[in-house]
Amino acid sequence: MEQTSSTIDLPTVHWADHAADALIEKHPDKETLVCASGISPSGVVHIGNFREVITVDFVVRALKNKKRKVRFIYSWDDYDALRKVPANLPNPELIEKNLRRPLAVIPDPFGTESSYARHFEKRFESEIAQLGIQPNFIYQNEQYRACRYSDGIRHALKNQGAIAGILNRSRTEPLPSNWSCLSVFCKECGKDTTVVISFEEPSNVHYSCKTCKKTSVINFEKEEGVKLLWRVDWPMRWSHEQVDFEPGGKDHSSQGGSYDTGCDIIREIWKKEPPFYVQYDFVLAKGIGSKLSSSSGNLITLGEALDIYEPAIIRYLFASRKPNLDFSIAFDLDVMKAYDDFDRCERISFGVEKAEEKKINYEKRIFELSRVETTPLPTQIPSQFPFRHLCNILQIQEGNLEKTKEFYLSQITSPIEEQRFYSRAKRAWKWITEYAPIEFRFTLQSNPSVKTQFPKAMMELITVLKEGTFSESEEALGNKTWEIMKAHGIDGKTFFKDIYQILVAKPNGPKLASFLLAIGPKRAAGILEKAL
Repeated sequence: MEQTSSTIDLPTVHWADHAADALIEKHPDKETLVCASGISPSGVVHIGNFREVITVDFVVRALKNKKRKVRFIYSWDDYDALRKVPANLPNPELIEKNLRRPLAVIPDPFGTESSYARHFEKRFESEIAQLGIQPNFIYQNEQYRACRYSDGIRHALKNQGAIAGILNRSRTEPLPSNWSCLSVFCKECGKDTTVVISFEEPSNVHYSCKTCKKTSVINFEKEEGVKLLWRVDWPMRWSHEQVDFEPGGKDHSSQGGSYDTGCDIIREIWKKEPPFYVQYDFVLAKGIGSKLSSSSGNLITLGEALDIYEPAIIRYLFASRKPNLDFSIAFDLDVMKAYDDFDRCERISFGVEKAEEKKINYEKRIFELSRVETTPLPTQIPSQFPFRHLCNILQIQEGNLEKTKEFYLSQITSPIEEQRFYSRAKRAWKWITEYAPIEFRFTLQSNPSVKTQFPKAMMELITVLKEGTFSESEEALGNKTWEIMKAHGIDGKTFFKDIYQILVAKPNGPKLASFLLAIGPKRAAGILEKAL
């Protein structure tokens, strides 16, 4: 899938732009640059795995902004053998029975897709599409089974001794003399519990199977059933797809790891240069408590993050950090900070909030990369719905989106803004009901069970609210409340606690003046009046 885009007039301030510049400098005359990502669908693809594909997406966008043609490929390593039964999946007996077979031929334990691999592939493909990520998917089971790598396999087998020598450089013990760079799936039982006996040129591989005790031969130029081991498979595919950029996690990036050995193999065996490389670090989840994914054990999926975060904000969380730094995606009160930070970035980008010039350029670039769309920015900033305030209104309205929307009608002036409201409001309510700390949640009391300790002061506040004198000004209502307390010699902390106990049956709550206005002055007055 060849991708192009119009250029944007922004300074090179982001790491993705620097990576794009390095790629262009390395390949000044190459017409189409190839950026690659991929993973084995051996189970649920979690948010940490997602960091690889979005790292590539940022570089792809940066290249397109610089008017370079890009081929963005995503390889599903679904011809890998499944070696253990993952936790928390249905039909574990079915999976157990099919261990050591390719992921693409194992039945889907959920019974909804054509294979085990396809179940997890389809889910992740749908998730990343919501974030505007649309690579050209390559399914390795199709590539291998269609014998498209036969030349690469033959080249690896003919240079197997040299490859073993390269791998031995980073091993404490050398590989055994009968080591093979090839994994074979038995023709009889379909499992990779095999030993390669010999390679007969041009394309016959003799093997024996430990499971069914059979000996046979596969012609990999005409038959499916063979796969290069990972450390050889990776550089072979770099060569085959002419990959120019591919990131990798910590496990691949250590000294003597698969990237190091891959670089040596592609240089010495295929006589080509390895791709430009960026290491990415871990992504953790915090604030999930006992709310763990039923399908992925202790892992948080991209889909679960999308339940709480808008797609652009997930992109922002990654775009605003260098890939080699780990960070946590919050499900606790820091969710509000993530939304606030994104909204501030958006305001700076549209010029409605001031900042230093250097910060403006950086925030603009982060915002560009955070957008799901690749179209030009609109001329005017759309309405924002601050997350904390939205959460308070939603709780006042007991999660009723239509009643909540009424509070923001003056801000919703277009279908885009209406869609924006619903997108955020649905996620805010999901967060409140499933993740928000108990101290943040409240239910507005229609019939309070407590009586006020300060009836005279409360009566004055009720009169103020009923008259509506201060209903348009949070500051004015706050000042008037303090005047009432001072006139009656009441400590602010005590009076506020009294009001919160009446309104939400808790000793504290949202900022009082804004909370009273959010409830509606007359409605708030009616509740307080019942406590006299």
